[in-house]
Amino acid sequence: MNRAATIALAPFGALYSAAISARSIGYEKRFLKTHEVAAPVISVGNITVGGTGKTPLVQWLAQQLADSGRTVCILTRGYRRENPKQQVVVSDGEQILSDLAHSGDEAMMLAESLLGRSAVVCDADRLAAATWAIEHLHTDVLLLDDGFQHRRLARDLDIVTIDASNPFGNEHLLPAGILREPIKNLDRADCIVLTRGSESETDLIERIGQVTNAPIFQSRTTIENFHALHSRNEVHDAAAIDEPVAAFCGIGNPRAFFSQLRGVAMEVRHEAAFRDHHKYSQADIDHLTEQARSKGAQALITTAKDAVKLGSLRFEVPCYVANIEIEISDSAELLALVENTITTGLASKVSSAKRTE
Repeated sequence: MNRAATIALAPFGALYSAAISARSIGYEKRFLKTHEVAAPVISVGNITVGGTGKTPLVQWLAQQLADSGRTVCILTRGYRRENPKQQVVVSDGEQILSDLAHSGDEAMMLAESLLGRSAVVCDADRLAAATWAIEHLHTDVLLLDDGFQHRRLARDLDIVTIDASNPFGNEHLLPAGILREPIKNLDRADCIVLTRGSESETDLIERIGQVTNAPIFQSRTTIENFHALHSRNEVHDAAAIDEPVAAFCGIGNPRAFFSQLRGVAMEVRHEAAFRDHHKYSQADIDHLTEQARSKGAQALITTAKDAVKLGSLRFEVPCYVANIEIEISDSAELLALVENTITTGLASKVSSAKRTE
C-alpha cells in the first residue's frame, strides 16, 4: 500500500483501533465473558490478514495429537461458505459429512487430509461448536483455527503464527495496513511460530521478545510431493514432473507458493494468482489452460486448498496438487509444551467439575 493510501485510510484505522482497544479492555475487565469448556482448547491464530502458514500448523498439530491417542476436533468458522451462521459438521473424523458449499475450502481441505485423525466442525459460534463436539464426538482436545481474536471461548494455549517474510506489513492497523490488532497484543500469546523465514531471524525474534516472553519456534513449509488432481494415489516427486508447468492458486500468500515450486526445481512458465478462496469456473480453467499452452507449459500445478474446488471441472492438460508440510525447529519442544498444556488443562477441568458437583 502506498503512502497516500495509508494516509487517506488513517482515520478509519483510528476507529478500528479504538474498537479493538475497547474490546480488549472489555475482556480484561471481564465486562465481556470468556467461557470454559470441558476439554483443553489450543488456539492457532495470527495478528495479520493474509496467509501466515496457519493452516499447515493446524494440520500438523491435529496429526501429532491424533497419533498420540487424542480425540481431536478442529473448530473453524468456514470462511465464505453458504449459511455462515449454521453449524456444519464437515467430518466426524471418519467420514466427510458435508459438501464444499456448506463447509468452505479450508475446512474441506482439512477434513479430507485428516480423515481418521480429526473431526472438523464449522460454526461462527465456536463456543457452541466446542460444546457440541465434546458431547457428541467425545472430543478431548479442541483445535481452534484462526482463534487469536475469538476470545469468547477460553483457551489453554494461544499459538500465534507470524510470517517472517512480511511480519507486520507497514505496521498499521486495518484498513491502512494488514494488522488485525496492535503488535503489543502479542503479549497474550503463549507461543509464537515464525513461518516462511530463513534459518536465522534474529532481528524479528528480538522485536517480538520486546513484547512477549512466549517461546518462539521457527518453521518452514516445504513441498513433500505432488498427486494427480483426480487421483490421490497417483503420487509424484518433483523430479517426476519434468515438463514445464503453469502454477495457479487462490490463497492468502500466492507468492510463497510460487517460490516453493521454484525451490523444488519446477520449471514454472506461468503464474496465476486469484483472490483468496476464489471459486473456480470452467471458464477460469479453460483460460488458464490457454495461457499455459501459449507459454509452453504442459501441466498445471495448484494447492490442496484450491484442489477441493476443482473436482467437477474439466482439464485438457494434467493437473497436479502440491502436498505441503510444515517443518518446525525444536518440534519436540513444541509438542512437549502442547502435551503439558493438555495434561494440565484436563487436570484443572476435572478438579473444577468435582468442585461444582
